[in-house]
Amino acid sequence: MAFYHRSTEPRQKVRHMPVKGFKHLDRPYLLLTLTALIWSGNAIAGKFAVDTVPPMALTFLRWSLAAIVLMIIAARPLKRDAKLIRQNIGRLAAMGAIGFGAFNLLLYNALHTTTALNVTIEQSAMPMLIIFLGFLIHGERGSWRQVAGITLSLAGVAVTAAHGDLARLIALRVNPGDALMLLAVLAYSGYTIALRGKPAIHGLSFLCILSLSAAATSLPFFIYEMWQGDIFTPSLKGAGLILYVALLPSILAQLFYARGVELIGAARAGQFINLVPLFAAFLAVILLGEELQGFHFIGFGLIMGGIWLGARKTI
Repeated sequence: MAFYHRSTEPRQKVRHMPVKGFKHLDRPYLLLTLTALIWSGNAIAGKFAVDTVPPMALTFLRWSLAAIVLMIIAARPLKRDAKLIRQNIGRLAAMGAIGFGAFNLLLYNALHTTTALNVTIEQSAMPMLIIFLGFLIHGERGSWRQVAGITLSLAGVAVTAAHGDLARLIALRVNPGDALMLLAVLAYSGYTIALRGKPAIHGLSFLCILSLSAAATSLPFFIYEMWQGDIFTPSLKGAGLILYVALLPSILAQLFYARGVELIGAARAGQFINLVPLFAAFLAVILLGEELQGFHFIGFGLIMGGIWLGARKTI
């Protein structure tokens, strides 16, 4: 079966569930730009936390706090959706464990041995990987442009992971942090594919259950981390970082993104994710003092070129 074909099927209209409390926000481009900015700050916060909050502790405390807040603000939707949640608890728990728990465990650990710049550039290959997984899992065939886009994007990831040194790539000597980030990207891409079978529950209910699952998934790793002697010592800096990743990337950005999708559709809203590595690059240089190198520009250019090519309509 060929990987690509010219699609002749009509596009279906998608109904999006409004997010209560945000109906008055009718500026989708502003909301989606803020979403990308907040999500780019997640990698920066993870880098700041390297010497302040251990990675397993950061993941567990992030999702625990997010779950507590969501259980409060989503009390009514959770009650209405209780039956559907019980019927789909296995699937929801797996999605939370992989998409929220495993992704962030891998990301925060990756930041101990690689840069925030590398992490976000590698993360930007996710749209193309999702297309590839869609073909492998569901047999969804893409256009030849998407095939070319995937190839370009993966080349960009390879350049970034190898730090521009092709000899390292040939010898498979990739930085451990970059290897962990590639696994994180794979985990979140798989989670995205699984979204097609998401039960028809309220967005806040969905986010709450997945946050609870992520907290439960990261708890054994958190305990093991403490057993190894890497114990989180409370501090103002640590508390601030935990509050940021729990309230902004985990909750507020998700609500902004949902409202943006409702206003302009998933396809157009998804393009704003490509702003994440751009914002992260500026933040990493300004806040972390990281240095932009030639391979960053090459890798980012290849990935963005792949996304641009894959997103174009086949003529």
